[in-house]
Amino acid sequence: MSRLLTGKLAIVTGASRGIGAGIAENLAAKGCNLILNYTSASSAGLASSLQAKLESAHGIRAVPVQAEIGSPTGASTLVGAAKEAFTVDGKFTIDIVVNNAGVAKNNFIADVTEGEFHDLYRVNVLGPLLLIQAAQPYLPTDRSGRVINVSSVSSSTGFVGQSVYGGTKAALEAMTRTWARELVENATVNAINPGPVEGPMYESNFPEILENIGSFNKHAPGMTPREDVDGPQGVKEAAKFGGRLARTTEVAGVVGMLCTPDAQWCTGQVVCANGGMLMH
Repeated sequence: MSRLLTGKLAIVTGASRGIGAGIAENLAAKGCNLILNYTSASSAGLASSLQAKLESAHGIRAVPVQAEIGSPTGASTLVGAAKEAFTVDGKFTIDIVVNNAGVAKNNFIADVTEGEFHDLYRVNVLGPLLLIQAAQPYLPTDRSGRVINVSSVSSSTGFVGQSVYGGTKAALEAMTRTWARELVENATVNAINPGPVEGPMYESNFPEILENIGSFNKHAPGMTPREDVDGPQGVKEAAKFGGRLARTTEVAGVVGMLCTPDAQWCTGQVVCANGGMLMH
């Protein structure tokens, strides 16, 4: 892989597992140094293992940082750690911010609680805003920066049980468009909208929700399995979920593409990362 991001620094939230770890690996392979954010102490081992793996494989520097996204101190903790680790000769720049951390809680209208509502909006909406506020003074001033917000097809599809989660992702996409204008001298700002992705988060959904989403999966061209391409696992997933699930590397690849210099003329967009499940 071409090392198009050599010497640059990215903050990736929710980086210890899943899509976040995939994004970190994609950027590291391009030569990017990393702040690997994780939330809970139980993820410290995963973050440390990822750090060692990326530094060994790609010759970059990665720094794990525990911080709770959406908390009063989470963003300042991340930016402070980045500044301490990557200031050289008094100069410090955050080239890339990937707002990947998020929480999902599905519930039907009658069962949604006020606490759930505030928890999801705090992490999924307030969290990215606070991080951009903290990072903005350190973004490039030549428009070379990149901000990527990880949204979801749930912002637009109206899946049952996702009144709150879908709303948080729609809000994130709205902020993406505003930030593209406000940060024009610093960075391009885009969102991506994954659909179902391999892993326990998707598979733990209520049966009614999986059935509803599965009806969409069947019409996504990229989710139609081919055993010679996707292997037995893809065929098995399609039988269970209506379509084969995205690999974290596939979603990460879209993020990596948007972080390269070739993506300079793309900003304010929600870019498909869902195998054609949702088309614009």
